[in-house]
Amino acid sequence: MNDVSDWWRTSIIEMEPGKISFRGYPVEELIGNVSFPQMIWLMTRGELPGQDQAALLEAALVAAVDHGPQAPSIAAARMAVTCGLPLNGAMASAVNFLDDVHGGAGEQAVELYHMIDEAGGPEHTSEMLVEWQKSRTKYIPGFGHRFHKPVDPRSPRLLGLVDEAAAKGVVSGRFAAIGRSIEESLAQTKGKAVPMNIDGATAVIYAELGFPAPLARGLFCLSRSVGVISHAWEQMGQGGRNKGPTPPSYRWTYDGPPRMPGRIAPK
Repeated sequence: MNDVSDWWRTSIIEMEPGKISFRGYPVEELIGNVSFPQMIWLMTRGELPGQDQAALLEAALVAAVDHGPQAPSIAAARMAVTCGLPLNGAMASAVNFLDDVHGGAGEQAVELYHMIDEAGGPEHTSEMLVEWQKSRTKYIPGFGHRFHKPVDPRSPRLLGLVDEAAAKGVVSGRFAAIGRSIEESLAQTKGKAVPMNIDGATAVIYAELGFPAPLARGLFCLSRSVGVISHAWEQMGQGGRNKGPTPPSYRWTYDGPPRMPGRIAPK
């Protein structure tokens, strides 16, 4: 380190009085000329994407914005507001819920797709699924849904857009083929359809566009934040104080020892 200015080193932003540049692009030239998805790409990847690449990224971001108050992250945001938190507190509470179980499947699906791709492609899908379950978890990320049966309505549309992009040479299409091969393998193994869900479909797009797996989760957080702020703002308008996950008239199941007054003798 030669100077205090080297304490934080970054190739993302350059700034001095009256001047701001992102990745070498003056901010005044970006404003009004690039879309928000293009800006996300520029900031995370270091270059501006083409219009077709940005459109595919945008489709993935749009598809995953919300999944209703029953989603733990959304419920957390709404409860946070009723406890007095402002919008930023509600959003922070919600995003902190987006970990491996609720919010991590997209990142995991990208990892799985790359595992299959590196093994040689779709013809190795079945053996790689066995390896995944042996080394990682019994759950196959990005497939099956406890609510949307038999099809997650978002997935076919997203895969169709990937097919269109592949036909134009924007993406390779190989990760879409891998995703479909997982569907086929799971259907054969389980004897029933286990369709691709939103995490699996957006993971196809992120893998096709070359986003590293950890960024897939970050992008999901960005997308879901739109739903979070919407629900938090709506809850502010509806009011309510200290709302828990269920109405007060509903009680939890208690399975401890029976109530026995007098167990503690007075001193």
